[in-house]
Amino acid sequence: MSHETCPSVKNILLLDSDGKRVAVKYFSEDWPTNSAKENFEKVVFTKTQKTNARTEAEIAMFENNIVVYKFVQDLHFFVTGGDYENELILATVLQAFFDSVGLLLRGNVDKKEALENLDLILLCIDEIADGGIILETDPNVIAGKVASNSIDSGAPLSEQTLSQALATAREHLARSLLK
Repeated sequence: MSHETCPSVKNILLLDSDGKRVAVKYFSEDWPTNSAKENFEKVVFTKTQKTNARTEAEIAMFENNIVVYKFVQDLHFFVTGGDYENELILATVLQAFFDSVGLLLRGNVDKKEALENLDLILLCIDEIADGGIILETDPNVIAGKVASNSIDSGAPLSEQTLSQALATAREHLARSLLK
């Protein structure tokens, strides 16, 4: 497929604050071996860790690739595309990934919660892109598909959100008591 006609991504990365993998998916053969992938992750992490990408996404060029990234708590979100890709499209994919993970983790976006719900995050990446082709960028649609596939396919989404709301209330109460 020609890159002029269909926007695509080369990888979607979720790294921790030490640059270690939490969830990654590569769609390109630009990094043929696992060590090449890990090296790319290390380079991207090292070059971006001093930036302040907490309020909005930042854009950088690495090895003829456009990387858009955003940080929250101890997690670093990255989306990589070729140097011919539109930065706004890559930023939209990043925001979709970021927001859908936030919805699925009920706002508790940190490494511990991400690792406990790694299956949801990997499903989220699969809903966003397939083979590098961007499928969906609406975080509500992505989170809805992931939630309906993973929690209980027989339960409607409205009932799931009620139990999630109770879990969130429980977590907030526990946090307020611990302060």
